[in-house]
Amino acid sequence: MGDLPAEGLSTPAAADDDYASLANQIVDIFYKIYGTHPGFRVNHAKGLVATGSFVATPAASALSRAALFDGSSIPFTVRFSNDGGFPAIPDGAPGNIKGMAVKFHMVGGAEVDIVMLAIKTFPMATGEEFRDLLMAISESPDGTPKPTRFDEFAASHPTVPAAFGTAGTPDSFAHEEYCGLNAFIFIDKAGRRQAVRYIMTPDELVYLTADEAARQPPDFLIDDLPQRIAKKPVVFHLTAQLAEAGDQTKDPSQPWPNDRQVLDLGVLTLHKALADSREVQKDLLFLPTNLPDGIELSDDRMPVIRSAVYGVAFTRRSR
Repeated sequence: MGDLPAEGLSTPAAADDDYASLANQIVDIFYKIYGTHPGFRVNHAKGLVATGSFVATPAASALSRAALFDGSSIPFTVRFSNDGGFPAIPDGAPGNIKGMAVKFHMVGGAEVDIVMLAIKTFPMATGEEFRDLLMAISESPDGTPKPTRFDEFAASHPTVPAAFGTAGTPDSFAHEEYCGLNAFIFIDKAGRRQAVRYIMTPDELVYLTADEAARQPPDFLIDDLPQRIAKKPVVFHLTAQLAEAGDQTKDPSQPWPNDRQVLDLGVLTLHKALADSREVQKDLLFLPTNLPDGIELSDDRMPVIRSAVYGVAFTRRSR
């Protein structure tokens, strides 16, 4: 079951106050790195939006009492994105980490959000360390003599190259695997608790070589998905890696062993890419702390920090 946190750690009480200063620092550094691009996200600025429906498996319902897993067809909105704050970054840029964020629209108007990245681990264990990583990046612009501040930081923090080194360039957003990275706690109808990490698995994984990616048009991923969905719905499987006794849940920079069970939670089917995607995504806010009964936070604080950062960034770009 993993090293499960005490019940009191599972709710983000006063999180906005606790992390407001850190969140503002992180957003400030993002602006320092990428500049200001009105109407666009300060990170993962370039993206597109699609809609679809999710149906959970009976195995998911047995593991968590969440209404998300009751087996009904649940509509969702999904945003795929490129890393960074440049809205015109080429889709095949080297080392660019792809993102996938899903907002499930529940009966009664509630929302459940899952935010994922196409890397196996997060580069840092804590929000403060992530701020320090961003600061090192901000102090290492193009043309800076080697070794740069970032080079030195990465050399002294091996979790950074370990995470960034798992990023590839897919031939389609539909052919990439996205990882939740953070641990959450599933609670079943009997109150049993299980630590999990999400993995979004495509029907097919296809990666380009560096040379192949460099030869692609700058918007090849953005252009591909609407055409692909128009021909045939795109399918992903939401899965969960299950922690076992002794597996820590606090540090997203450390993977769980590869032999841990991965359970199929259900199928996401993308039916439509939105023609007005650029406008729609301006008002979309994905918060990994948007959780239903039956899913709780673990002792990993990064979802709370990420929600605080996303909230600050959303407020600033909406002004």
